[in-house]
Amino acid sequence: MATRMDVEVIEVPVGSRLASATWPVYWSSAWVGALGALAATLVGALLGVAFHAYDVAGVARVGVERMGVSELIASVCIAFFAFVIGGWVTTRIAGIRRAEPAMLHGAIVWLIGVPLLFALVTLGARSYFGAWYGGLVGTPAWAAPGAPIAAKAAREAAGGAATALLLGLVGAVIGGWMGCGEPMTFTHYRTRER
Repeated sequence: MATRMDVEVIEVPVGSRLASATWPVYWSSAWVGALGALAATLVGALLGVAFHAYDVAGVARVGVERMGVSELIASVCIAFFAFVIGGWVTTRIAGIRRAEPAMLHGAIVWLIGVPLLFALVTLGARSYFGAWYGGLVGTPAWAAPGAPIAAKAAREAAGGAATALLLGLVGAVIGGWMGCGEPMTFTHYRTRER
């Protein structure tokens, strides 16, 4: 005896997930995004050297007032936009369509990228990543240990590195938000379906 069963079709948009208590982390896309951010940082810094934005003459410079305007602009743009690229790449590869998990993945890209940057700068790639990221390893090579100028140079380098890292965090979160495709307005979240 055959019975008839009515089936209801539910449409689920591609990339969305039903509500759950946890957010899955897409590690492979996070690693690709972090490597993309590192590559963008390297390419940006090398272009800064090629177009004379960075001073690579090895002259002892201490203090923000000695940094040129072109070097400051290049450092800010590279630190920010390299991680925007990393966050965007991660979100697009993972197929995330909601802003909150997209921004979380952007922050994870930054968390992966910081130790990689530190390791590369420590292993000798200091000059390839620009002046700000060079501060991750402390006192510049030209400063004699114990000299008063060495302490000031280490403080200035640390300040530049901290600024670059925080700009990278902001860039990664914004890049993740951009990659998800949701409108980048706060009023959207009042009207978005839950």
